[in-house]
Amino acid sequence: MSNAASILADHALGVEWSELPDSARRAALNFLHDTLVVGIAGRNAPLAESAYAAARKWSGQGGNGLVLGRPEAALTTPHAAFVNAYQIHSQEYDCVHEPAVAHPMASVGAVLLAEAGRSPANGADFLSGMIAGVDIVATLGVAAKSPLKFFRPATAGIFGSIGAICRMRRLSPEITINAFGYGLAFASGTMQAHLEGKPALAIQVAAAARSAIEAVDLALAGFEGPQGSFDGPFGYMALFEDDVDLEHALGQLGTCQRIEELSWKPFPTGRAAHGAIIALQRLMQDHGITSDNLERFVYRAPPLIHRLVGRRPFAGMGIAYARLCFAWLGAVVLTRGTIDLTDFTPERLADPAILALAERIEVEIDDNRDAAAFVPAIGIATMRGGAAFSQMVDRQFGSPEWPLSAQEHLAKAARCLAFGDMPGIHDALAALMERFDGVGDVHDALAEVMGRV
Repeated sequence: MSNAASILADHALGVEWSELPDSARRAALNFLHDTLVVGIAGRNAPLAESAYAAARKWSGQGGNGLVLGRPEAALTTPHAAFVNAYQIHSQEYDCVHEPAVAHPMASVGAVLLAEAGRSPANGADFLSGMIAGVDIVATLGVAAKSPLKFFRPATAGIFGSIGAICRMRRLSPEITINAFGYGLAFASGTMQAHLEGKPALAIQVAAAARSAIEAVDLALAGFEGPQGSFDGPFGYMALFEDDVDLEHALGQLGTCQRIEELSWKPFPTGRAAHGAIIALQRLMQDHGITSDNLERFVYRAPPLIHRLVGRRPFAGMGIAYARLCFAWLGAVVLTRGTIDLTDFTPERLADPAILALAERIEVEIDDNRDAAAFVPAIGIATMRGGAAFSQMVDRQFGSPEWPLSAQEHLAKAARCLAFGDMPGIHDALAALMERFDGVGDVHDALAEVMGRV
């Protein structure tokens, strides 16, 4: 097999918007729109102001990197990418590639938006870079066959972001491969942050976005990077994953469009909780289940689900922890039918009635041996009178098999923009997406729309 860095670089640099199928182009525009509105909502995410304040300090005199939801921002390119990525991922509302167990757009979208401020790009090149970056993140993710031990949205995200920048700017294969080498030097992201439910989770994605830009800058400055950044004995796959089949994953490049495999998040929670939320909602609708008549709700699902959202709630838990705790999320759903951005408040987290209800909800592990499986799963509600009802989940709402409708997509966008204090740009942003591939300067077009508050 040829050097993996060379294969990924050649693929990324060869992506051309005009040659992609209509379905891939539609998916790219949909998930760009989704990423933009989620990032704008992230303007009011917990600690977003603190992340922005830190980035302003690091930026010194500032720059012209675009920051979502902050038309007044003046940050250098790496630090604009840092804030964008934090805002996109911090509320667990960004799209996900389920087979890869990764969030490609949190880093890829963040860096392209920031980079376009100093490296003018048209819409077609921006979108081509975005698709190339998603391909890289997804390829690295699906190549892994063992459970996560590092946080893949960050560790794979840095490489996808590097490929995205190099494609958007039409840099050379040599520069791209050298930049991958510095991506390996900078790659990091631990699942300990996920285990503890700490804000460090989104910071890891932010750091990956920042470091991707720095890696490309170093390669452009003439720094030669390690060439075996992916498949060397101390390369990415050997260090960050336990069981891999990289050759097969690389062989799929160009045979499928990974951008079409992304899933929307209908709820601002860990993706692993979404099937359980849908199962609970269906049981509430079909069988009249309420917080008063429910004895116990169990979501029996693959090991990944328990690992990601099976944690137990406790008084004093943080917002980042609660987003990844189905017991608490399910209790909120039982009290008001759904869960949205406005539910994650200190008052609701401390509500003793919700915490008590959450004690009746749990995730159990089934016998599925697939380390990346989200389904099939089953929700089982046992009533106080002894009756039991169940709901199978064989697909995830928001997935390619069950995508958001255009109306649902726009409704999510409206909620995000309202939460981010920018409801007035809803129509203008949606209209821009319809002509985005023909835009001459992405930075100017987006800055103009974001200024219409």
